[in-house]
Amino acid sequence: MKNLLAFLWGGLFSVGLMISGMANPEKVLDFLDVFGDWDPSLAFVMLGAIMVAFIPFQKATRNPVAKTVFHEPIQLPTNQKIDSKLMSGSLLFGIGWGIAGICPAPSLTLIGLGHYQATYFIMAMLAGVYLHRQWSGASS
Repeated sequence: MKNLLAFLWGGLFSVGLMISGMANPEKVLDFLDVFGDWDPSLAFVMLGAIMVAFIPFQKATRNPVAKTVFHEPIQLPTNQKIDSKLMSGSLLFGIGWGIAGICPAPSLTLIGLGHYQATYFIMAMLAGVYLHRQWSGASS
């Protein structure tokens, strides 16, 4: 049941990306083109996502024993330090997003829409995950 619900919620998220146009790299690149033909619609999608997630995140962070609907513990990050790893990772993510106009979830949506070019992004993303795990010694 849990996997079915995850599949359905993931599918709903994917449909939302398609309807909002956020799976389209050109739309993302138009949002990033603030000195050209700027398209602010991505900002409205982001604000909508923040509004939907705000209350559940507040409840989860305020409850020391927060649990999912399946009564599993919610493991939120405890590190609140802004360090060079966070800054360099954010910068690298932003540069990749700006060059390709794609981030992880829309890349999978693009594959589902038949845009095979997204596989280049996905391969680079997986290579980055692998390299990070090798360099940081992370096991999961």
